[in-house]
Parts: sequence; C-alpha cells; structure tokens
Amino acid sequence: MNKSVVGHGAAFVTILIWGTTFISTKVLLRVFSPIEILFIRFLIGYLALWLAFPHRLQVKEKRQELYFVAAGLCGVTLYYLFENIALTYTLASNVGVIISAAPFFTVICSCLFLHEKRPGKRFFVGFLIAMAGIGLISFGSDASLQLNPLGDILALVAAVIWAVYSTITKKISEFGYGTIQTTRRTFFYGLLFMIPVLFAMNFQVSPEMFYDRTMVLNLLFLGLGASAICFVTWNFAVKVLGAVKTTVYIYMVPVITTVTSVLILHERISWPVVCGIVLTLTGLFLSENRKQEDVAAEDGVNGSGSAEVSEVPGI
Repeated sequence: MNKSVVGHGAAFVTILIWGTTFISTKVLLRVFSPIEILFIRFLIGYLALWLAFPHRLQVKEKRQELYFVAAGLCGVTLYYLFENIALTYTLASNVGVIISAAPFFTVICSCLFLHEKRPGKRFFVGFLIAMAGIGLISFGSDASLQLNPLGDILALVAAVIWAVYSTITKKISEFGYGTIQTTRRTFFYGLLFMIPVLFAMNFQVSPEMFYDRTMVLNLLFLGLGASAICFVTWNFAVKVLGAVKTTVYIYMVPVITTVTSVLILHERISWPVVCGIVLTLTGLFLSENRKQEDVAAEDGVNGSGSAEVSEVPGI
C-alpha cells in the first residue's frame, strides 16, 4: 500500500478519536468524577506505553528533566482537569470547538518564549474572528441560558494551557529521544501531580463502578486510544505527509465533536452555535495558513517534510 495513503489514514484515525473523546468523557461523567476519569485514563495509557516499549528513558541532563516535569503538569494534569470539569458545565460540542482554538495561543507562546517569527495581520484577523465564533458558541445556544458560562471559560483556559504544553514539547523534541519514551515520561509526571488533587477532590473509586461494560469500554477508549495510540499515529502521519498536510486535519476536530454530540448525546445545536462554529473554523484557517506557508518554506529549505511536534490538543 502507498505510504502516503497510510499516512493520511493515520492522521484521519487520530483526529476521529480525538474528536470523539469529549463524548466519551461526557458519558463517563455519569458515574465518575473528572479527576477519577483523568487518573484512570492516564494510568492505563502509561502502562500501555510501558508494554509497547519496555525500555527506560535515560535523560542526559538534569535540566531536561524539568521540561518533562512542566509538560506533565501542563499537558496532562492541568489541561485535562480543566477540560473534564468544563464538560460538567457545558455542552461537549462547545468544549470541542473552543479547545480547537489552542493553535492561536500556541503561536503566541512560541513568539514569547521560543522567539519565533511574529505572526502577521492575517493571524490576528483570524484570531479575532475565532474569538467572535467562540462568543456565539458560549452565549448563542438555548443551553447557555440555563447553564453558567463557566464551562466555556474553563475550556478556553484549557486551550491556553495546551498552548504552553505545546511550546514545552517543541523544546523536548530537540532532545532527540523516542516519541513513546518522552510521552510516557510526561504521563508519569502528570500522574504524579494528580496525587494531591485526588485527595483534595475526594477520589473514591469502587469495584461497582466498573460493572457497567459501557464505562469500562469508554475508559479503555480514552486510555489506550486517545492517550497512548494517538500520539504515535499522529507523529507517524507527520513524518510521512509532512507538517503542512497533516495540520489540515486539525480542523476536523470540532466538526466530528459536534456531529457525534448530536448523534450520541442528542444535544441540540442552534443556528447561532452553527454560525459560531463556522466563524471559529474560518478564523483558524486564516491564522494557520500563515504557519503552513512558513513550514512549507522551511521544509523546502531543509529538504525534509517531517516533524515531531503536534499542536493538536491531545484530547
């Protein structure tokens, strides 16, 4: 089979899984608390990565370890905690679209901390359009009249946290370690930071909670699929297709989330929310086009179409 076809398939499967994780989490929230879902999910993912590659990561410098600590805190503990709590207050479709704005904040963090090229006017126009779309999503639905917009704000905070995490992983990618090992080390510190939160948020998991097959399958889906496998499949797609072609798949996340929330959770999507989705996606396209052109030019100079870092939220 053509390797390019396999690459496109890997990218699509990754986005399909990440786009439906909000739905799976929403189902689990009927029995589990946000922190319980978070801890079990990444524990499953951590153990799965050990089984997949049972070799310990030997960090060359102590300074590098600090980046893994920060990545675990931001990319696992804080991001997913804010995301899961947001799902208890607002629609899964809202969270899916708002989280997709993370690339905007990633560019800002990269300029501030990695001293990358400042984005042009096109980026800021796209950013304003997307923020207007997020406003429609937050306050334009019938549900928003009944629910506190706190959930949408928490989702936006999660998007900012993911941007910080993406900036950190860009630095980690320069260390030259394997993807599975670096992901597993990040998971380890994420689980470590969760321990104090477990006590503070009344973590209580009993065997009876796992009697329901639906709950077990959703936990396995998040742990094995979204937390472990997707990091590998996405990086494979980037290596085969290049950063430009693979990045296009980012924009399918809110679409998949919205469609599945209607089909599975029977959530109602009003016209203002539809308009908000369109505005958000339009803004993302305008902003990302600049980044894609820069990456394409860089790939042309280097003669390489590969990359190790994904800016898609590891939903």
